[in-house]
Amino acid sequence: MKSIDPKSLSKRENYGLLAGAILPRPIAFVTSINKDGVLNGAPFSFFNVVSSEPPLISISIGRKGTEKKDTARNILEQGEFVVHITDELNVKAVNDTAMNLPPNESEIEKVGLTPVKSDLVKVPGLKEAPVRFECKLEKHLTFEEGETATDFIVGRVVQYHVAENVYNDGKIDVSEMKPIGRLSGKDYMKLGEIFSLERPE
Repeated sequence: MKSIDPKSLSKRENYGLLAGAILPRPIAFVTSINKDGVLNGAPFSFFNVVSSEPPLISISIGRKGTEKKDTARNILEQGEFVVHITDELNVKAVNDTAMNLPPNESEIEKVGLTPVKSDLVKVPGLKEAPVRFECKLEKHLTFEEGETATDFIVGRVVQYHVAENVYNDGKIDVSEMKPIGRLSGKDYMKLGEIFSLERPE
């Protein structure tokens, strides 16, 4: 067993170790709008559930040095966003939205995804996602280290949208949802073998 001090590693090396070991990670595909109404879309794999009551989810957004990424800035300015589940059908388009565009250009338009009106937030969702969560900003934390920083966003889910073939008897049918997991580097994974274990009393 090799022991490694995180302080001895560069930001890139720490990222590689964490992203290569904590697997698979769900991919949040986040839409947000800027002050001029431009629809931004970007994927984030440092993403998870925080709480079911209240329904909270989290996204960790690394900065470019000290500069906030468009998604973080939009969420903090507007207080709203939509999170979509990445699946086998939309993963290529989701990956393509990771391109570097100026804030006044929409990744959604560039890759040809279809915006749909949300019910309770002004940020549109996307038709191509099997599940999406309309969210309002619940909490924002900043973690700083040297010349870099990370914006940690906690969103309160205010509305769910689930494709009819995915939602059965009050539960998500994961085999129909076909989620994609993030590995490291250029690698992703599809749903593999599923097994069950009983929880101990």
